[in-house]
Amino acid sequence: MLVWVQNGAVRLHLAESRIEMVEGDVVFLRASDAHALQARADETLAVLLVFDPHLIDTLGQRHEALAGRFFWSEEPTPVRVHRDIRQLAQMNQAALRLDRSRRDGLEAEAFLLPLFASLLDGANLVPPDAPDWLARACAAAEDPRIFREGAAGFARVAGRAHPHVSRMARKYLDKSPSEIVNAQRMAYAAKRLTGTLDSLAEIAADCGIPNLSHFHKLFRQHHGITPQRYRKAHQRDLIQPA
Repeated sequence: MLVWVQNGAVRLHLAESRIEMVEGDVVFLRASDAHALQARADETLAVLLVFDPHLIDTLGQRHEALAGRFFWSEEPTPVRVHRDIRQLAQMNQAALRLDRSRRDGLEAEAFLLPLFASLLDGANLVPPDAPDWLARACAAAEDPRIFREGAAGFARVAGRAHPHVSRMARKYLDKSPSEIVNAQRMAYAAKRLTGTLDSLAEIAADCGIPNLSHFHKLFRQHHGITPQRYRKAHQRDLIQPA
């Protein structure tokens, strides 16, 4: 079962623990996870999707990258991830499509596989034995509102002291919080360069890097070329509305 909070807050009761869920939190419940849901705020809305256990088992066997993650985690507590507003909207749209479809194995995979791929993308490829809070922080760091704050924002969403966050990030990801955040910043900058006509100064500032010289240096480190050359090489012809 997949459960996420669309609005409000939910307490997920498990056999020996509980998980406090807020808007954007997604939990992957396994067939063995006895559970109950309790609304913790007014106008709370949670979405639950139940999948055939055989389908889940088959997906895990076919895709090695899923081993030990999500539905296939061997940890006592189910895996929880966080989706930002945009990602949550995408999940809701996909869930509506699934609800209106044939609801067979093909449609279920069409919903699940893009979700798994997005969660395993780039810096969020967190080892299965990493702390749950570290995985949530990596997912949250995709949000511009978080990575604009730099390493301090990463530590804030991790909910741990900055030195501890740094040690765990280095241990499990071989990266510092700053390196994780900068990777997200530069991925976002690349999308802005190819998808908009915004100036470099605007893009740099929106990444949380008002110093253009530093922005150029980071971009070149991550993409191998300057922002201007990247835009020229990758930007498609954009048609401005009349």
